[in-house]
Amino acid sequence: MESVQDINKKGKGQIIDFQRLWAALKRRKKTYFKVIPTTILMVWIISLGLPDYYKCTILLSPEEGIGNGSSTLSMLASSFGLNISGTQNGDAITVMLYPDLLNSVDFKTKLFNIKVKRPEDKTPMTYYEYLRDEQKIPWWLSARKGLFSIIFGEKEKKKNNTINPFELTPEQTAISGMINSKITCTIGTSVAKKAAIITLEVTDQDRYVAAILADSVKIYLQDYITDYKTKKARHDLEFTEKLYKDAKKNYERSRQLYADYMDSNHDLVLESVRQKQTDLENEMQLFYNNYNAISTQLLAAKVRVQEETPAFTTLQPATVPLWPEGPRRSRMIVVFTIAALFFTTIWVLFKENEIKPLLGISDNSEE
Repeated sequence: MESVQDINKKGKGQIIDFQRLWAALKRRKKTYFKVIPTTILMVWIISLGLPDYYKCTILLSPEEGIGNGSSTLSMLASSFGLNISGTQNGDAITVMLYPDLLNSVDFKTKLFNIKVKRPEDKTPMTYYEYLRDEQKIPWWLSARKGLFSIIFGEKEKKKNNTINPFELTPEQTAISGMINSKITCTIGTSVAKKAAIITLEVTDQDRYVAAILADSVKIYLQDYITDYKTKKARHDLEFTEKLYKDAKKNYERSRQLYADYMDSNHDLVLESVRQKQTDLENEMQLFYNNYNAISTQLLAAKVRVQEETPAFTTLQPATVPLWPEGPRRSRMIVVFTIAALFFTTIWVLFKENEIKPLLGISDNSEE
């Protein structure tokens, strides 16, 4: 068993002697005078090589469920004897899946052909060409690229204007990755109004391109969601219109046959003539009933398309940002300086043999 004196010695050994640590750090103060200024200078030089970037933010609020406009359409349809309320089906793409939609390859490849133009550009270019040819890179990457081109020679790039989302070229894949890092979509909720808030953020090295792309992404997203939500209703409308044309054609043909027959046999009173007249009249009435029913269905299909069309309220439109969002060079200098100070302190304490006493570890372990 350990004696009381041994326990007290161990307890005293675990107390941190700050004066001893401070004295050890002061003995190595020249190390700090070398490391800290060097770190600040290096981080400052590196941060100057990072290009500025701007951020454009758009806020949208999608209309959920059947709103006032849909209720008006339902009332209009009910005046014709239609009941289209309460038939909303669940959507496969909900608001929470919008960020995944923006990250899909199909959506990003649609952004390749967006026309962008900066004030200094004489002619517009596609967003694909802008990302490929007009992006600034840090000086060290530019130097490495120039060195590789000198050593290995610059290979002529084959231009491939064909965009196939199923099989992208390496260059198209790289551009798609750049777009993925520049566009973010987050979904929030307004507690007061209990509405979903879609936040679209686009960052780019040019403030005009950031605003143009943000507005284009908003339009593309709205068009995609509208096309998806109305696809079934538009398909039903096209099918109903075809049925309507066929029913109208059949009714008009049967009506003409009935009129021609009556004109040709209006003076005859034969039983066979009356029987033929009855058959034609019944056939015409049948086609009329079918035509009338499909006319009602056509109206319901048109109302359904309008009812399924989603509405988006723009809470904050795209505007050209005035000031760059980053890089935040002062923050980078502070963070790396603190990190350099921390690791230098650990190294100094290690050199001064103060790490083990600080952790309460004795050099001569006793059994």
